[in-house]
This record gives sequence, C-alpha cells and structure tokens, in this order.
Amino acid sequence: MQMLKVALLGAGRIGQVHAKSMTATSASRLVAVADVNAQAAQALAAQIGAEARSVEDILADASIDAVLIATSTDTHSDLITRATAAGKAVLCEKPVDLSLERALKTLAAVEANGRPVMIGFNRRFDPNFAALKAAFDGGEIGAGELLSITSFDPAPPPVSYVKVSGGLFRDMMIHDFDMACWMFGGAPAKVTAHGAALVAPEIGAAGDVDTAAVTMVWADGRIAVIKNSRRAGYGYDQRIEVLGSKGLLSARNVLENTVEKITTAGAVSAKPLHFFLERYMRAYEVEWSAFLEAVTTGATMPVTLREGVAALACAEAATRSLHSGETVAITPDMLG
Repeated sequence: MQMLKVALLGAGRIGQVHAKSMTATSASRLVAVADVNAQAAQALAAQIGAEARSVEDILADASIDAVLIATSTDTHSDLITRATAAGKAVLCEKPVDLSLERALKTLAAVEANGRPVMIGFNRRFDPNFAALKAAFDGGEIGAGELLSITSFDPAPPPVSYVKVSGGLFRDMMIHDFDMACWMFGGAPAKVTAHGAALVAPEIGAAGDVDTAAVTMVWADGRIAVIKNSRRAGYGYDQRIEVLGSKGLLSARNVLENTVEKITTAGAVSAKPLHFFLERYMRAYEVEWSAFLEAVTTGATMPVTLREGVAALACAEAATRSLHSGETVAITPDMLG
C-alpha cells in the first residue's frame, strides 16, 4: 500500500485516540497536528514526532494527502468542505454536523469537489459487529425482520458537554442510527422516539434526555428498536441482535475477562468493559486502515458522507418525534 502523508485536525481526547491509530501503521505518516488550543497541538505533535501547524497551513500544503477531522462537531462541515476543496481526502469524526441542513450543503459541496470523504462510525469496524454483519449479509439467518440495538454508557457526561453536544440523538444514538441503516441497507421510512431525563435532572434542565427508545420502520415493514441510556453502573453495554426468517444473530458485550465462576449458588462472569476506549480501540485501528486502503485504491469509502447524512437525518427525525409525540417520516429531501 502506498504511504500517505496525513494530518490531524483536533488534539483533544478523540484526536489523541486517532493519533495512536495513525502512527501505528507504515501505510501513513502523521506529519502535522492542528488545534484551536495551540498548547494541546504542540504537546501531541511532540509526543508523536509531528509538527504543530495551523489548519490553514495544513490545507495549503499540497504534499499532505489526507486529513482526519477530530474537532468540535460545529466545525465539521466547514472543515470537510475546505479540505476537499484543497484536494485532500477526509476522514471526519461523527456526526457530519449538528444541523441536517448544513450537512446537506456539505454533501453537495463535496460531490462538486470530487474528493473522497469517510465518516468515522467506528463501530462498523468492531470485529464482533463486523462478523455479525458478514453472517447476516451471507444469508445465514435468512431475511432480516427485527433488529435490536442496546447502547448504555457507564455514566452521563458533564452537563457542560451535553449543552454543546447536539443532544442524545445526535451525539450518542447517532452511532446506533448508523448501525441500523448499515445492517438493513439504507435509511428507514419513519422514526418514533420516546425519551426522558431519568438519570440526571440537570440533563433535563439543559433540554436533553438521558434515557431513550427509538423505533425505526422500513418501507417493507422491517423494524429496528434502539435503546440508549447515559447510565449503566455495571459497565459499557453494547449489544446487537437481529432476528431473521431462519434464525437469530447476536453480538454480546466484551467482558473484562473470560473467567466464569460456577458454584451451587449460581454462575458469575466478569462485567463488560467499562469505557468506549477499551471497548473500541481495535475498531479505531481497523477504521483507519480501511480509510487508507480506500484512498490508495480509489475504492468507495466504507462509510460514505451520504451515509453520515442518513444517520443525521434519523437523529433529526427522532428529535422531531420526541418533541411532537408523533411518528416522523424520513423524506427524500432529508437524505440529499
């Protein structure tokens, strides 16, 4: 595989996670880091042997082939558009934007710019979920009929984060919307959402929910149910189950260890891994490798910008449904 020169935009927590993947392969060389916090950029750049530079300098450097965008969500659309206009391939963290309208404008601009963009829905690259998807696509349980996705965080984020996150549907459940669309091969026809602030009253006071259930229905009648909670004291709960015409596929939690104790009192096993970094570090590595391969071979991105827009459209529909109490249709104009 051709070695690509790459840059990282964003040196915060998720940027640091990506930096590990970007420097763990000989297929890419991380040469520059940018961040609005100059000290953070300098510290990360020094740690990985790169150079701290401005976004403007990075985008103007024709020798840089690709950029990974790990900045705040409200900057994603602008940076995607600017980077593709500068001739760079882009891997951008989810979601595309907090605004579906802006995301659709970005989609049009990127298609005009003609450079590839991948959205960072890393869960597609988790080995367990990828194996489930491969078995499903291989027809091992026949036609899919009912999909269930469970995603519970171990503890809620600070309310300061909630206020700028775009809400649970755009920030947390966006992963599950993408997984559902990926599993069933496209966006649903309609979405119904229910939610409440049952975990942290301050989240409710900030206008968001911390507990939610969403039902998605496809045009042919297939159904997906997504359950989210900001609190699961036993760990990071991540499960998928799909019922088909010939059987059932399920991907269970990854546990802290595989030891099981069985006595006359019962059976006890370890808890799920406690945090997303432990659970999905391997997925981030595979995601980056998949991006590099698509860039160097010219293949279609494993998670396209249009698919990122579809997940955001589901989040938009869920938000409307929560506030109206009604089922909301996913219309063609919401998908671009």
